Amino acid sequence: MIGHWCNDEDLRMRIVTWNIQWGRGADGVVDLARTRDTLAELGPLDVICLQEVADRFDGLPGGAGEAEVEWFETAFPEWETLYAPGLDVRRPDGGRSRFGNLILSRWPIRQAFRHLLPCPGDGRVPSMQRSCAEAIVELPAGPLRILTTHLEYYSRPQRIAQIEALRQLQAEAASQAIDPPRHERESVFAARAKPASAILCGDFNCEPQSAEHVRLGAPIDGLVPEWADAWSLVYPSTPHASTVGLHGAEWPDRQYCCDFFFVSGDLVDRLRSVRVEAATAASDHQPVILEIEV
Repeated sequence: MIGHWCNDEDLRMRIVTWNIQWGRGADGVVDLARTRDTLAELGPLDVICLQEVADRFDGLPGGAGEAEVEWFETAFPEWETLYAPGLDVRRPDGGRSRFGNLILSRWPIRQAFRHLLPCPGDGRVPSMQRSCAEAIVELPAGPLRILTTHLEYYSRPQRIAQIEALRQLQAEAASQAIDPPRHERESVFAARAKPASAILCGDFNCEPQSAEHVRLGAPIDGLVPEWADAWSLVYPSTPHASTVGLHGAEWPDRQYCCDFFFVSGDLVDRLRSVRVEAATAASDHQPVILEIEV
């Protein structure tokens, strides 16, 4: 059973980010129950951020068009969910096929945002529309933004544009926190906090110290708590642990890291741990778990 993480001295939140490859393990078999069981084996969790969640999408290797969003909602009945597909296309039977990012939260999701990321033309390579799911969760200490994304793999120009969009999301939230809009008391114009404090995670399809990785953590302006790489903060002299290539999946041909946690600058002192779960072969990526005081 997956439950809250807390202790008597402070309140800590444990978050996992994981590209689940629509439940397909390194053995090529889609097994969502294995995905669920692997998450349970990670210990108590408060927020689960998943990438490559397919919903009635035919043609994916090993899959059979599973309704994965409904499956996860059933498997985690006490959790709130936010699904942000990048792809949303019509099925031949009139339904929809979707592919994107899913957030599961033990804490109430007070606001939900589904951002489509830039996709400038780059006909030299395959690509797909990418998205970012953003949930504002209500914690005892106040609201916190949690974002998860999956950036383009093949097209570097698209990936760079998507990095800039993530930076702009942080700048926008910070500006609203500093200068919130005037609100009415009720209905669509009611006051709803959008804090600058945030955690960003996912599969960024770039390596540590690549131009994209460095750019994401670059200063935005003097008023914005920019993104900081959690691993580098916790282990400043240790290379990032690999998150792909560990268990003989179809790709890549070497081990490296492309799955990260970033935190806004105001949360740096609250970080307690970040680690890669290297043992599981339930996907072609490894889960990454972050623990932070909230």
